[in-house]
Formats: sequence, structure tokens, C-alpha cells
Amino acid sequence: MYLEYFGLSQAPFKITPDTKLFYSGGNRGAILEALIYAITNGEGIVKVVGEVGTGKTMLCRMLEVELADNIEVVYLANPSLSPDHIPYAIAFELKLEIAASSNRLQVMNELQNYLLDKHRRNGQVVVFVEEAQSMPLASLEELRLLSNLETGQSKLLQIVLFGQPELDEALDRPNIRQLRERITHSFRLEPLSRDEVREYVRFRMRAVGYRGPDVFKEGAYRALARASEGLVRRINILADKALLAAFADDIHNVTPRHMRVAIEDGSFGRRPATRAWWLGGVAALLLAVVGTLFALDHLPWQQWLQRYAIDAGNIVQRPQDTGSTPVPASAVAVAAMTAGETTPAATGPSTASGGAGVGPGGTTVGAVAEPVAVTAAEDGPAAGLAGAVVAVAAAVDSEVDSMPAASPAASSAAESEEGPAS
Repeated sequence: MYLEYFGLSQAPFKITPDTKLFYSGGNRGAILEALIYAITNGEGIVKVVGEVGTGKTMLCRMLEVELADNIEVVYLANPSLSPDHIPYAIAFELKLEIAASSNRLQVMNELQNYLLDKHRRNGQVVVFVEEAQSMPLASLEELRLLSNLETGQSKLLQIVLFGQPELDEALDRPNIRQLRERITHSFRLEPLSRDEVREYVRFRMRAVGYRGPDVFKEGAYRALARASEGLVRRINILADKALLAAFADDIHNVTPRHMRVAIEDGSFGRRPATRAWWLGGVAALLLAVVGTLFALDHLPWQQWLQRYAIDAGNIVQRPQDTGSTPVPASAVAVAAMTAGETTPAATGPSTASGGAGVGPGGTTVGAVAEPVAVTAAEDGPAAGLAGAVVAVAAAVDSEVDSMPAASPAASSAAESEEGPAS
């Protein structure tokens, strides 16, 4: 539809593999050359692994084109073949005259004779197995047995396995380790980087006849690389939709807006599972905060404050832990920590800054801090909690104020039990 508008001879982003549009960047060209070398030199079993849409089928088609004429290619596109059907499938692709009543032994005999004759005429046979990760393990083992067909110096049958990363997981199983040991070369197709995505799109446009300035804006390239995640098939789908959107707007440039239209039209770039997980995490966090505030509001604050003295935002161990008489903290200091008020110095004489003062009943008061300003939000959950803390702290101070002072007799008894101070 947009070919004439952009001056193109054919569609640049078809998802059907077209060897004339093979992009050698992203290490594709190097892997192709290595595969040709491995097959030509009779290296046995070779493995190519790549995520869905990375270009494994295109690489397979390129091998068919680039391999020498004396190398015959057998293409197994059906990975669900049973072990018994694999020799029949290979014989069928090689156009061997096999009777319908022939048993497996006869088929294997015909196949071996053909391969030996091919070898005498300086020829080779290679089997390409697509979607090998879906092939039953027993069928993969049958392929290994077929690779045993050889002369004293050369393999009679080469095998190339094309599969997704699950193929590696299958080959890691102990019961198929013999096949894994026969794999002489392993290659991996990685997604394209952001710069390679840009190069790929430009290459494809030039390959089909475009000669003008770059059609895609830089922002469109960024959105394309992000949504496609570097997978070639996704790049083709999104770039095609973006060109169509630009054509519909009668604009010769693909802008970020056109790319967003293409992304929204497809399913790429959406992460519903991730979004659901994120929202679930936020909800769990909010529930935890609410639960914590509720729990704090119901804690036995009087017992807690009697054990710890809170002074200007610092928690100081109560004197009872060191053997001294327990003294409560200032209620105003507790309120300042949560409500944002200014904490005044505790009343009562002090020998020095940070020294000891005298509390109710003549008891010794711990170190008194200088006035400290504490700032907090005036609204929200903290404000409600602040009011509760002020009330609890005031009740504690009131309770301690009503405590009787220690009598001189009790003090003398305590000194006599502990002995003279050192």
C-alpha cells in the first residue's frame, strides 16, 4: 500500500524470510560463515540457539543458498516426528524409492547406501532440524544414532539443530548426555542492540530501493528498540505498521507518534504480568503500612516508655538497665518526634549540658538534651499517630509524677547491700 509513496520496490519488513534482505549485522554474518565452515568440514552435529524471533529461520534459509552445490540439504520442519519416522522422513526428502511396506531396517539400508554413493562422488548431506526444542528426546537420540553413519575418515550425515533456549535445557538432562557430547559447535543468536536496530531498519529500506533521507526519526528508533527488545520479527512487524501510519498521515517521516500507534496496535511493549505484579506489590506495601500504624496504636506504650527514655529523637537505654532508678522521658519530647513541635529542655536544675537533673521526688534524672526542632508532616497518618503518642506520653508522665519518692531508710538499706561506692 505504501510502496509507491516511499519509492520502494517491495515490502521491506515482511516476516517471511527473504534471503535478499539478510542482515549480516548483530553477529549474524559471522555465525553464517562459521556454520558453512563446520558443515563443509564434516563436523558432525551443530547447534544454533536463539530466542523466538531472532532470525533462526532466516539463517537456515541463508545456509541453503550459501552452501556449495555438492551439499544436499534435508529440511525437517516437523519437530514432532517419532524416532521410527525420522529415517523415513529423511529418505522421503532425499527422494529415495522406498516401498510403503519397507521396514525400518530396509529404510536404513537404503539410506546408508545413498550416503555412501554421495560420499564417493564427493558430495555431502546435511539435515536441518527446525524447532528442535520441541522434538521428543527419543527422536533427538535417533538423530545421534544417524550421525554414527560414517566412513573411516568422514561423517556421512551432518546435522544442524535450530532451537529456542529450551533446547539447551533438554540437552542438559543426564539421559541425553551422549548427544550433548557429539555437538561440536554451538552458536547463539542474540537480540539486536539499539544501534543495530537502527542499522537493520536502514539496511532493509535501502535493500528495497529507498534512496532518500532517513525515514525514521531518532525518537521512533528508540521506541522501536524498546518495544521490540531487539527481536527481528518484532522489528519487522512494528516498522511495517509505523510506515503504514505515516502513509495514512501523508507524511514521509515516521515519528515517535507513528511508532506508538504501531506499538499500541500490536501486543508488543505491553507487560500486563509485570504491571499486575507491581500493583500487587504496592497494594501489599500499603496494607503493611496501615497494619503497622494500627498495631502501633494498640501497643502497650506505657510499658514501652517506662523501659526506654526518648529524648529529642534519640532512644536512650533506661537507667534501670544499669542498676539506677527508672525515670520517664518528657512527654513533650515524644510529641515533638511525631507532631513536629520544638522540644524544650526538661525542667529541673542541671549540673551541665548533658549532665544529670533532679526529677520528681528527688530521683536522679538522666542526661538532658538541648532543645531540638523536629519537623514532620502536619497531616496524614503521622498526625493521627502523633495525637495518640502525646496522650500516652502525658499519661505516663502523670503516672510517674504520682510515684512516691524513695525514703531515706530505703536508700540506706540499698547502700548497705551494695557496699560503699568506689
